[in-house]
Amino acid sequence: MSRSRFSVPFYLAAAVCLGLSACSTGKPAFYHQEEFSDTSAFSRSFPGSEKAVCEAARRALLGQGYVISKSTDNTLDGNKSFQPASDKHMEIAFHVVCASNGNGKSSTMFASATQDGYGIKKSNSSASLGVSVLGSVSMPFAASDDSMVRVSSETIRSPDFYDRFFGAAERYLLVDVDDDTAPAKK
Repeated sequence: MSRSRFSVPFYLAAAVCLGLSACSTGKPAFYHQEEFSDTSAFSRSFPGSEKAVCEAARRALLGQGYVISKSTDNTLDGNKSFQPASDKHMEIAFHVVCASNGNGKSSTMFASATQDGYGIKKSNSSASLGVSVLGSVSMPFAASDDSMVRVSSETIRSPDFYDRFFGAAERYLLVDVDDDTAPAKK
């Protein structure tokens, strides 16, 4: 019986080389998505001080049902929870920073929102109770311990989402207007 000059080690080496070459053609890293361009969806300039601009952002979030967890003159954090299905929970968390543009007449609002998804994790536990007086009688006890675990998290990148937020903030922006003389909005 004639044996081929290229035996199993050659085919094994070829398979390993092919496998390794397949690993080197992976997806580009996530940081390649970062543009750092002048037309970012995450910022907008408004007339007014950084305090007034951040107050407008705070009111815009409150007006949409967000809970403000932290608020200073130039930063704020807020979040809102959603339950699209009985076993799913979503949360949007906003982080806003307001910075003066240096001239005292305008400020830039930087906003970033993340969307976190949660699902129910079921874990069953059981135990048995043996009563030695009655013999080997076991009574099983079962318990279920459900908990919410984060299953996804991502920065919201939609320009339309931020356009709506900045539009709402602009409606609440009060520049050099006394609250007593401002007409009431319906």
